Amino acid sequence: MSFTILPWSELAPRYDGTILLGNGASIAVSPRFAYGSLLECVTQRESLEADVRKLFDFFNTKDFELILRIVWQASNVNKSLDIEDARTHEAYVRIRECLIQAVRDVHPEHDEVDEQLPYIYEFLKRFNKVISLNYDLIVYWTMTYGLDINDHHRFKDCFLARGRFEQDWQRLRGMLGNEQSNTLVFYPHGSLILCRNRIEQESKIHIQNAGLLESILKRWQSEEVVPLFVSEGTHEQKVNSIQSSFYLSTVYREVLVEQCENLVILGWGIGEHDVHLLKRMAGAGIKRVAVSVFRKDQAYCNRANQLIKDNLGQNILIEFFDSESPSCWNKPPEI
Repeated sequence: MSFTILPWSELAPRYDGTILLGNGASIAVSPRFAYGSLLECVTQRESLEADVRKLFDFFNTKDFELILRIVWQASNVNKSLDIEDARTHEAYVRIRECLIQAVRDVHPEHDEVDEQLPYIYEFLKRFNKVISLNYDLIVYWTMTYGLDINDHHRFKDCFLARGRFEQDWQRLRGMLGNEQSNTLVFYPHGSLILCRNRIEQESKIHIQNAGLLESILKRWQSEEVVPLFVSEGTHEQKVNSIQSSFYLSTVYREVLVEQCENLVILGWGIGEHDVHLLKRMAGAGIKRVAVSVFRKDQAYCNRANQLIKDNLGQNILIEFFDSESPSCWNKPPEI
């Protein structure tokens, strides 16, 4: 079966609800994001020592954040009980430094992408809700770019004073000051800007624009916090990691099932390890889905069409649009 792939501009008037961003959206901004996994990046650099690799094997995971958190907690327990165990702390430091170097290798700096932020801002502001599966800083930088735009629109990630998540996140849909419209932003798999401390309190690291990436990495090196994002794993492993976090579990339990008639999927391969998100959104009342397609990939259209119908319902209307068409994501409008 051959599917029609339209320019984004033809579908845009019908879609203003939720947009779900996958890794393809980040790759469109910078090819540096086109990697298999953070663990693969580290393995290719041969910087992960044998005893640290044993931890990934023992816990049967590729999730850097999970292993870092486990070893960090073990090191803190030993320290609090005055147990001499240099090896555990050394393992934590090695894993942390490997993760930091991997992020430095794959993540562009602000000045490498800032020219694209105005287009991304204009694209995203039409939506009621942004769900980003990416842990990078592209969406956050877009939000901070918007702070200087006097258009009465505001992006809100629902983290308030002292970087704490607002449990009653729905109240933030209300307009404040001269605000006339807003978009709520969520990260179901976490983000580089999110962290948790020794007593599992979760918060957001906030520094506007250029210095944010380096500030995040320095916070990790301080040993006061560990990052909060689910980098890799099977369907079951990702759900388990989500349930271990108040923020991630709130997004999973409440945000994904919030009622919404239309959904846009941009740059998401809809892999088997992420189908749990579609299953969860089945209760959101979605009637219409627009899916981005890269280079007219009909095989992807067939696969996406089947997975969406299997998980959201057979009566869902599914439309496809060209991810490289004008005004789509980081593409400038047609002149």
